[in-house]
Amino acid sequence: MKLLILDAGHCLSLALVRLASRRGDTELVVEPGLDLTAERLAEVSPDALVVPPLTQPISAEPAMVLAHAEAVESCLAACAAAGVPLVWCVSDQLYEDGFETAIDEHVIPAPRDESLRRLITTGDRIREGYRRHLIVRLGPLFALEGGSAWLSELIERLMAGEQVRAAEDVIFCPTSVDAAAMALLGMLQQQHCGAEAWGAYHLAGTEPVSAYTFASLVRTQLETRLEGIGESVALGPIKALNHHHDQPLRRVLNCRRVLEAFGVHQKPWRLEVGRMLDEWCKARREVEA
Repeated sequence: MKLLILDAGHCLSLALVRLASRRGDTELVVEPGLDLTAERLAEVSPDALVVPPLTQPISAEPAMVLAHAEAVESCLAACAAAGVPLVWCVSDQLYEDGFETAIDEHVIPAPRDESLRRLITTGDRIREGYRRHLIVRLGPLFALEGGSAWLSELIERLMAGEQVRAAEDVIFCPTSVDAAAMALLGMLQQQHCGAEAWGAYHLAGTEPVSAYTFASLVRTQLETRLEGIGESVALGPIKALNHHHDQPLRRVLNCRRVLEAFGVHQKPWRLEVGRMLDEWCKARREVEA
């Protein structure tokens, strides 16, 4: 199976490259940005095109959101003309106001923000105009490297002694980028073998948590590991923010459909954080040695 991946520096793209390098059944061609011509798509002739998500679209500049939407729609036109499946990954932030219960795949986001609505328009065009698509809604991604690698940015700020401000009243399911990459390749391998299970799917980690609790756990585990290797570092503090004073905003994705269709189980984010922190400490010791 050959995949064409856009946005080479994105943490999800890097995770896909790492995973594919350990497998013998997947070939990746990676493009630096989101610009893709029909000629380039025809030249590569992939079995699917994968577009990583625009991370944190709620806080992104409107021009950036618009550019992302237009790039995805250009990819849609090229894929439809060439008969190449399109995989578009999107942030759970499109569910701007959250839900009291876990959000099922059939629930299409209806944000109030104009920029976010532009992304919904793109999703509508994909669903209405091209059957061979996967819209994969992801929880907040965390990774050790790449663009939008939340965990690496968090570690860097803590190590610098900076205060980290994180919402205490926004609940979501952090998603390991490595787990997301493994799930995506598994889904696409099954599609390549004739599964024909197109549509929207949710991918997220288990155990809903606030950004504040997530950051606090990372800080505690990082401190413990540094002490274990004989380092004493004054890590930056975590400050809780509250934006929703009436009740917490819950943005929790129900991932039942991806389990039923592809057998994909969600990975506990706590275990993934621990594994990544072990990798970070190992790399740190190797550099110092």
